[in-house]
Amino acid sequence: MSASVAADPHLDHLREMARRIRVEVIRSVYHAKAGHLGGPLSAADLLAALYFHELRVRPEEPRWEDRDRFILSKGHSSIGLYAAMALRGFFTLEELLTFDGANSRLQGHPDMTRLPGLDMSTGSLGMGISAGMGMALGARLTGRDVRVFVMLGDGECQEGEVWEAAMAAPRYRLDNLVVIVDHNRLQQYGWPGDGPDGRMAPQAPGELVAKWHAFGWRVLHIDGHDMASILDAFEQAAAGDGRPAVIIADTVKGKGVSFMEGRYFWHTRAIKPEEYAQAMRDLGEPDPAADPQAAVAPEAVR
Repeated sequence: MSASVAADPHLDHLREMARRIRVEVIRSVYHAKAGHLGGPLSAADLLAALYFHELRVRPEEPRWEDRDRFILSKGHSSIGLYAAMALRGFFTLEELLTFDGANSRLQGHPDMTRLPGLDMSTGSLGMGISAGMGMALGARLTGRDVRVFVMLGDGECQEGEVWEAAMAAPRYRLDNLVVIVDHNRLQQYGWPGDGPDGRMAPQAPGELVAKWHAFGWRVLHIDGHDMASILDAFEQAAAGDGRPAVIIADTVKGKGVSFMEGRYFWHTRAIKPEEYAQAMRDLGEPDPAADPQAAVAPEAVR
């Protein structure tokens, strides 16, 4: 770990933003009575580091041409992204309670035609990395100092399109492209096995590291819940040696909520009132009222 990362004064702030992202994920899904939980919770630390440390964005000017781009390729985890954006100031936290509503800007999968600040509509797994590669090439062709970040799920890495892009990106020497794999080792539908709740991990141990190395990427393998390690990986990815970088972040599905951690059936599920109360206690919040609108968090942190 570099000295600059170890001494970063923002680490506690970033950890708090990750906690608050998890709180808003639980609150929003409980209010909507539907939504994905396991993946947004596993990705919360990575999203906090992106939106409060790494991404060069302007919430007040979401279409700023020189912004960094971020694509949540695992689009079913949209509520985690929305929570990060709301806390960053793209829109109010109160709007999170419209999540998954018929006329909401915050759909179950990101829709860039509805919500400014989204760089890609996603949900059909595997497409995000190809779009990110195109954006990275576009930035080079137009001479813009723009970096592109793409978050993949480890189950998503079973898609062939991921590896087509993985093969091509090093050939173009796209060192302005960073892929983050949320490696929580559980997917909703997969091979039965002896793992948590009877599901095999999408890949064998070490498989993703070996594959990305074989395709010519700079591979950074980290603990995806250790904020200092996340920032250190971003720093190394920005070094620019002519290769795209991939950060394989080992995470826990459902991280932060005791009865969700490592259990595949919390990939997507409605939350009962007693489960909501327990989740809020696990995340360090006061016991909520029965109506979650009575416990809406403070206005966005800018």
